[in-house]
Amino acid sequence: MTIQTQDIQRPPKSLINGLANIGSATATGELYRLGIRDPQICGPVAWTNGKTVVGPALTLQFMPIREDQYDMDEYADPELQLHRHVLYHTQPGDVVVVDARGDMSSGIFGEMMLTYFMGKGGAGAIIDGCIRDYPAAKDLGVGLWLRGVTPNFHTQTNIFPFAVNCPIACGGTLVMPGDIIVADDDGVVVVPVDMAPQLLDKASEHVEWEEFSRMKLAEGGELRKYYPLSPEAEQEYKAWKMEQGE
Repeated sequence: MTIQTQDIQRPPKSLINGLANIGSATATGELYRLGIRDPQICGPVAWTNGKTVVGPALTLQFMPIREDQYDMDEYADPELQLHRHVLYHTQPGDVVVVDARGDMSSGIFGEMMLTYFMGKGGAGAIIDGCIRDYPAAKDLGVGLWLRGVTPNFHTQTNIFPFAVNCPIACGGTLVMPGDIIVADDDGVVVVPVDMAPQLLDKASEHVEWEEFSRMKLAEGGELRKYYPLSPEAEQEYKAWKMEQGE
């Protein structure tokens, strides 16, 4: 039996590079103002502190185990195990996003699988569940956002991999294959790919005025004047931008 799974359509690199400068907090705030009320993936948190990743989502869906549908040992018929197939699509900068149903006793990937992902250029893993081999996996350079860790393998207890690069609900949030993930120590945000250009415009402007506000607040400026910018501070900000040659 040969399994074939579809790849994702990746957004232009210019979008990815631009969004890499904005952070998850700015992304979620500006998406809210663009009409997406809550783009945060709730549950997975940063397990590789200081790491930031922005990239297109490879998606993997797990389902509850039912033995007539899945009854395999960890290493039996490896090419029938879909958690391998999602990683086969990895291109540099990709982020694998897994709906593991919040399961805390299934290690979706371990050191070997994540080493392969790293070697193919994978940037991060967002898992509504766990990995195993964390002591080794944390040093691979792959960003990890997880609910936790476990010694168990991926199908040892409650769940099994069901579909690759399909719409999933990760932490209760819809993720479409190819959506852009923005993840840092604050959390994980899903950027609908069709909204990414508009978000980039709005967020870049936000980052610029926040830089000015931060400078003024650090100098002892008044909070009510500089965050957010009052009309008076707006004029100062415009003058400052001109001085910066912008």
